[in-house]
Amino acid sequence: MQLNKIPATVVTGFLGSGKTTLLAGILRQITGKRIAVIVNEFGEQDIDSSLLRGCSLGCEDQPAVEDDSGIYELANGCICCTVEEEFLPVMKTLVARRDDIDHILIETSGLALPKPLVQAFNWPEVRQHCTVDAIITVVDGPAVAAGRYASDVDRIEAQRRADESLDHDPSLSELLDDQLSAADLVLVSKTDLLDPADRQRVEALVAERVPESVKTLFIDPTLATDAARLEALMGIGAASEEGIDHIENHHDRHHAEGAHHDHAHDHFDSCVIRLGEVDGDAMAERLQQLLKTHEIYRAKGFAAIPGKPMRRVIQAVGERLDGYFDRLWEQHEPRHTQIVIIGRALNRHDLHATLASAEIAKAS
Repeated sequence: MQLNKIPATVVTGFLGSGKTTLLAGILRQITGKRIAVIVNEFGEQDIDSSLLRGCSLGCEDQPAVEDDSGIYELANGCICCTVEEEFLPVMKTLVARRDDIDHILIETSGLALPKPLVQAFNWPEVRQHCTVDAIITVVDGPAVAAGRYASDVDRIEAQRRADESLDHDPSLSELLDDQLSAADLVLVSKTDLLDPADRQRVEALVAERVPESVKTLFIDPTLATDAARLEALMGIGAASEEGIDHIENHHDRHHAEGAHHDHAHDHFDSCVIRLGEVDGDAMAERLQQLLKTHEIYRAKGFAAIPGKPMRRVIQAVGERLDGYFDRLWEQHEPRHTQIVIIGRALNRHDLHATLASAEIAKAS
């Protein structure tokens, strides 16, 4: 690896595994590097870029690369399917600004395959100036321990089996296999929710899918505030692009067999719900209700709570709902609520009507 190349860390993993939390922690804690961030999350609008931009601007010692905080959004399709159209132009922009950048962080869609993205680093105009420092795959510890990789996996798999056109569409298990197959490092998140038996199950599953040379770290929420450990994730020096062509995965085999193939994310729906200020408790209750009654795999966004000076982040996977205040509302920023919902057969009108019942009526 040439020392003058810009190192890029690719963070991959399924929906809700903790990728954005990891990147936000790096942006908050690693203040000695000029970091550019590329974000690609499946959905009508990218919430992750807003969360990361908020972190970057809110950290007193973290200089933004430019006025846009160095956040580049790829919202027009999954990064593994739009490498040439979406990803390469951004990389060319970063190459042109290479004297101002110390590191690149790339958060892929939870449904993306890392291999096509990393292969793009072998394009001459990119390879000359950039290298993949490491591919980090983040997996949801409790979900894997329970034998699932998303909310209500049995229903998803049953629907796929019933649809002959999806015979060769990768299952969620295969998708995780493909994300792990490219990993230089595996992070198992939410380990504070694992008992010893659960941890053993996760260790066994990961060990079956990655070589011994790939290390697995079990992490808990304290990682996001530990600058030393976060710094250790940057500078691995794997030069992953050099061996990426030799990695075999389910996706490649389906194509090699000449099978009809659709990407898994082609069969997911998404919608954005926009509201004004909401009652925090009522919003949580309505979201919990929707998670139980609709086929929702992921909900993510932020809410404006009356009387609260900070924006509240909302994240849900399966029937687990979490929230926290991430930053102050800016002086001229409109206080509004915005939630991206990803699932199957979504009815936007019903979702909006349910969540809108938590909205605070404006005084006349």
